[in-house]
Amino acid sequence: MSAESTSDSLDRLPGEQATITAAQAALDGRHRGLRGLWPFLGPAFIAAVAYIDPGNFATNIQAGSSFGYLLLWVVIVSNLMAILIQTMSAKLGIATGKNVPEVCRERFPRPVTIGLWIQAEIIAIATDLAEFIGGALGLYLLFGIPLFPAAVITGVFSFGLLELQRRGFRPLEAGITALVGVVIVSFAYEVYVAQPDMGELSLGLVPAFQGSESVMLAAGILGATVMPHVIYLHSALTQRRVVGRDDDERRRIFRFEFADILIAMGVAGLINAAMLIMAAGLFFGADVHVSTLEGAFQHLGDYAGPLAATLFGVGLLASGFSSSSVGTMSGQVVMQGFIKRRIPLFARRMITMAPALAILAMGVDATTALVMSQVVLSFGIPFALIPLLLFCSNRDVMGPLVNRRATTLLAWSIAAVVIALNMFLLCQTFAGGFSA
Repeated sequence: MSAESTSDSLDRLPGEQATITAAQAALDGRHRGLRGLWPFLGPAFIAAVAYIDPGNFATNIQAGSSFGYLLLWVVIVSNLMAILIQTMSAKLGIATGKNVPEVCRERFPRPVTIGLWIQAEIIAIATDLAEFIGGALGLYLLFGIPLFPAAVITGVFSFGLLELQRRGFRPLEAGITALVGVVIVSFAYEVYVAQPDMGELSLGLVPAFQGSESVMLAAGILGATVMPHVIYLHSALTQRRVVGRDDDERRRIFRFEFADILIAMGVAGLINAAMLIMAAGLFFGADVHVSTLEGAFQHLGDYAGPLAATLFGVGLLASGFSSSSVGTMSGQVVMQGFIKRRIPLFARRMITMAPALAILAMGVDATTALVMSQVVLSFGIPFALIPLLLFCSNRDVMGPLVNRRATTLLAWSIAAVVIALNMFLLCQTFAGGFSA
C-alpha cells in the first residue's frame, strides 16, 4: 500500500506515512468505527468546496429572496446528484490509480486529448475568475478594499494555502476544512437570526414551481451542480492517497471514501440550504429581491444587523480563499494528466491568476464577471462529465468497481439533465446579453 500527496513533491512525509499506517490498520480490521474511518476523511472535503463557491451564494440567495422556501427541494436534489457524480470521480481514482485526465490520455486519440486539455485550461481560468471575485468581494464588503487590490490579497492568501501542500495532504485538508467550518458558522448564525417558519420550510421540500422565473432559478441551481474542475480533481485526490493491494482492498477503500463523500457533500448541501433559508426568512417576507452579493450584504445589515452582515462577508471571504486554491490544484491535475507536463504549483497559480486580475483591473462589474465565468464553466461540463461516465461504466477500466447497470442509467439521466439545463441557461444568458 502506498500514497502520494497532490503536492509537487512525491516523497511521503511523516504525517502522511502515519495516515497510511492507520489506513492499513483499518483495512486489516484492526481499527473500526470512527478510528477506522478517520484516515480516509479529507479528499471529499476539498472537492466539496466547489459546491459552496461564490456562484452558489448568488444563486441560492436570489432563489430564497424571490420565492421563499419554494425551491429548497431543488437544493436537495442538486446535492444528491453531486454525491453520485463525485462518488464516481473518487471511485475512478481508487480503481485505476489514475485521474480522469490521465485515463483520457490513455483511452482517447491524441487530437481529442489535446482538445480536452485546451478546453480544461479555459475552464481553469474561468474557475479562478469566479473564486477570485468571491474573495475580493468579501474583502471589499468587510474592509472597503477596492476589487483589484482585494483580488491580489486573495491570491496571496491562496499561495499560503498551497504552501500547506508541501507539508503533506493532511495539513492542506485541515486548512480547507477549517475554512469550510467558517462558512458553516457564518450561515448557522444567519439561519438563527432569520428564524425560519418551519411549516413553510417543510412545504419547500415538496417539488413545485411558481411561474417561469422560478423554473429559471431552479435550472440555475441544478445546472450549477457539476463543476468540471472538481471532477478532474477528486479522482486525483484518491488515486494514490491509499492504494489497495488487491480488488478486495480497493472495494473497502471505496466504502471508506464513500462515507467521506456522504459527510462532506452533506455539509455542503446543508450550507447551500442555509443560504436559501436565510434569504427566504429575512428577505422574502419583506418583499426584498436580492440579485447580487453586494445587495445581500447590504440588506442583511438592514434586516438582521451588522453582525449578520459581517459574518456573511466572512463566509464569502472563506469561500473565495478556499475555492481559489482548489482551482489551482485542479489546473495542475489537468496539465499533468492530459499532456504529461508539470510546472511548479506556484507558477501555475500565477498563470491562472493573471486573467482574473486583468479582468478586475479593467473595472468589469463583479456580478457581470461572475455570470461570464459561469457561462464558460457551462461549456466545459460535457467534456468532464461524459468521459467520467464512459470510464466508470467500462469494466476494462474499472474492474470490480465498475458501475452497476442501474447506477449507469441513473448517472446518464443526471448527465442529460445537467447538460440540458446548462445549455438552456447558456441560451438565456446570451439572449439577456450577460445581464445580472
